Amino acid sequence: QLQLVESGGGLVQAGGSLRLSCAASGDTFSPYALGWFRQTPGKERELVAAISWIGGGTYDADSVKGRFTISRDSAKNTLYLQMNSLEPEDTAVYYCAASFHMCSGYVCYESEHYPLWGQGTQVTVSS
Repeated sequence: QLQLVESGGGLVQAGGSLRLSCAASGDTFSPYALGWFRQTPGKERELVAAISWIGGGTYDADSVKGRFTISRDSAKNTLYLQMNSLEPEDTAVYYCAASFHMCSGYVCYESEHYPLWGQGTQVTVSS
């Protein structure tokens, strides 16, 4: 069965960088889109960035625009999130997830449209 496994989280000082990876394995992988979500206690899970798997079109949340870059390597079935200029407010558990349909003709923004999830990786940004 298809699985997603995140890696690359950790502890970093404000202003630093991390690169998260999400590797898909188990079956042929053909999602419509992959997304990075993050969640902190008491808050809704938030879409950080998403990318259409074939076309490569991207969406970035306003909170991370200009700092985070989503990308994918289709040949390796791997998704990346390059995080620069990290802020303490970026502290969260980060999840990668796959969607298999469109929302209004493009990537979906809500977590309920992503049925396949990784286990999450903790990112902690200290001040």
